[in-house]
Amino acid sequence: MRIAIIGQQAFGKSVLEAFRARGDEVAGVFCAPEKPGARPDPLRQAAEQLGVRVFQLPSLKGPEPARALRALEVELGVMAYVLQLAPTEFTSIPRHGTIQYHPSLLPRFRGPSSINWPLILGETRTGLTIFRPTEGLDEGPVILQKTVDVGPDDTLGSIYFDRLFPLGVEALLEAADLVVAGRSRETMQDESQASYEGWCRDPEAQINWHAHIDIAYNLIRGCSPSPGAWTLSGGRKLRILEARKHPARVFADVKGKPGEIVAIGAQGLEVALQGGRLELLKVRVDGAEKTTGGAYAAAAGLAPGMRLDAPPGS
Repeated sequence: MRIAIIGQQAFGKSVLEAFRARGDEVAGVFCAPEKPGARPDPLRQAAEQLGVRVFQLPSLKGPEPARALRALEVELGVMAYVLQLAPTEFTSIPRHGTIQYHPSLLPRFRGPSSINWPLILGETRTGLTIFRPTEGLDEGPVILQKTVDVGPDDTLGSIYFDRLFPLGVEALLEAADLVVAGRSRETMQDESQASYEGWCRDPEAQINWHAHIDIAYNLIRGCSPSPGAWTLSGGRKLRILEARKHPARVFADVKGKPGEIVAIGAQGLEVALQGGRLELLKVRVDGAEKTTGGAYAAAAGLAPGMRLDAPPGS
């Protein structure tokens, strides 16, 4: 089939390579302009190396992107990790319209951080959806879905890179075949089950040491590796990238006040909170390299009895 890819980054690059590898013709690639100082977009680089036409437009709205897509005369538009809003007058141009990848089980977890939030909220399953884009955010008819189990120690990284990324590439190929062959069954989303979560950024990623151990642990794994759940240490942001739970079996086993360092070992430092202790195994101060919790504690002069999130010197 002859397609256009709208996307960016490593996922968009893998989708481009997957369609090309099986013999499909990618007539053009639409990707957002790179910000000054940002790393080169892997999708743009791959398309240029393959001799595929690249359109880097600040918006997908208006006559210019529509004119460019219409001139390509493609059968299908494939949206692979798109942060730009694509209006209907753009997505309806290909002969068979456009399909879009979203890494959640729509209509749940609409929005830009749909991989983070299921983990943060303690969900035991997530997945991906291939759907028809509409003017509403992640609201179009569903073509197919794939479900992924979430283990108790899964992180954003393990769920995305090990499962939702490769499964998403395969699902776009499968959905494209169904649509072009006229065999797709499209199902409207149930709005009564819909939920929307905004960006998971630094304000959302701050650890509350007064929360229960499960809530803090889920936040850490749902933000690892990005944006990185954080706390303050000596007035600086300390990102917690890997942790281990030590739940208290009975209330009497809970030692220390919330946020208090109760033990320091060679690999980690243990912090008290409701329901037990979190052992911080991999950490990073903003602007520095990742290190073990134990090495950081030694370098920062931390000792049992000190508190994270406390003012410097306390």
